[in-house]
Amino acid sequence: MSIDSLRRSASATVSGLPPGFWWLWLSTLVNRTGAFVLTFLSLYLTVELGHSAWFAGLVVALHGLGGVVGSPLGGALTDRWGRRPTMVTMHLAAAASAAALAVVTSAWAIATVVLLMGVAMQAVRPSINATIADMVPAHEVRRAYALNYWALNLGFAIASIGGGAAIFLGYRTLFVVDAVATTLCALIVFLRLPETRPEARTDTAGKPVVEAEVSMLTVLRDAPFRTLVLLNLFVCLVFTAPWIGLPLTMADKGLSPSSYGVVIAVNGIVIVGFQLLVNKLTDKRSPVLLLTLSSLLFALGTGATALAGSSVVAFAATVVVWTVGEMIHVPTNAAATARLAPEHARGRYQGVMGMSWAVAGFVAPIGAGAIVGGPGPNVLWAATFAIGVLAAVGYTVRLRKALDDDGDSRGDSDLGSDLGGDGVEVGGGVVAEGVVGVGNAEGAVGVGTGDGVVGIGNGDGADGLGSAGKSPVTA
Repeated sequence: MSIDSLRRSASATVSGLPPGFWWLWLSTLVNRTGAFVLTFLSLYLTVELGHSAWFAGLVVALHGLGGVVGSPLGGALTDRWGRRPTMVTMHLAAAASAAALAVVTSAWAIATVVLLMGVAMQAVRPSINATIADMVPAHEVRRAYALNYWALNLGFAIASIGGGAAIFLGYRTLFVVDAVATTLCALIVFLRLPETRPEARTDTAGKPVVEAEVSMLTVLRDAPFRTLVLLNLFVCLVFTAPWIGLPLTMADKGLSPSSYGVVIAVNGIVIVGFQLLVNKLTDKRSPVLLLTLSSLLFALGTGATALAGSSVVAFAATVVVWTVGEMIHVPTNAAATARLAPEHARGRYQGVMGMSWAVAGFVAPIGAGAIVGGPGPNVLWAATFAIGVLAAVGYTVRLRKALDDDGDSRGDSDLGSDLGGDGVEVGGGVVAEGVVGVGNAEGAVGVGTGDGVVGIGNGDGADGLGSAGKSPVTA
């Protein structure tokens, strides 16, 4: 492929999106470029303040637990209060938390600040995803999510390099820089990003249309979406496992920590270097096909870790495989969430989806560590392979009609008064069969499993990769 061809391909990938999206994209880049707190928090607590590794792990977990409140709170505020006010408020709250970490030293104060930071950082994400769905045409939403995810990873790569180089200035200085970058992010949103919350619809007589009330419980009664959340949880478990299991597995093979650093760096390099190309190749493809493919790539990439032996190159190759799955899955899942959500409830739907990432971020590290320390790493990778394949089958069997239907997106229709009943009311009473599961298990994994999602949804709720410093903002 020639340079001109690459240039034309890149231009096509980034063209045609509204100016407001690029201001949001810039705010994401600025925010992640200064994201030092999670990356260096465990080192700060152990090396600088002398706390135990156990306490450091507990504090990072508190950041995740903050999202239990943050994700639904952000979703509700996004729909009721507005996208821009929610983003500005939560960005400023996160900035204040980062600045506070540069001052407080007591164990209880640090734990409280990190918990509040987890609430703020998770609460902002539904508003970001809802804004993208509001301002970008439906057929371009997946591309927009992919570009925003690229900005997140580009910013994270810059933060990792810059933080490592600037750490001689002191951890507290890095936290102040984080606060400044997050404040700048809030200013960009406040000054340049318009409010995108859809206005109330009117009928032919010009009177306001009363939208069906949508609560978090209502969202969880939406059978296709509940299935999407459950399958995303499966994928997130597979995605999160390598961040804990991979370094332990490599150490078990006698490889040094520096070898793990080289291998895991492949993840960021591949995303930054090839996200635009992957987005071009997958553009306009069936969402179910892409979700199935990404699940299989996660399964193959993590499962092959058991076959890597002691070769650094082989371990790096497995990371490449599941990283491609990550690049496909994250924007496609966010776009699928936007497709299933009604306009006036986009924030709540994105908030519930965000909790599936958070639950995995809480469960997977604990489970991966226990399995590696017990039955052994090969059992872990066999389990991730099986879960990934199960998710792929689930997408193909359970969501094809809901996501690949040629009809109108449900985002432009009424949910009806009872999502747990006979279906979705579309255009004044026509029931779209199979869009929402009826009393039986049609369109859902099953009543028992669905209820399990309700229980899980109230679990952890922030960075799935908090300990590694990386968090998919569009998840």
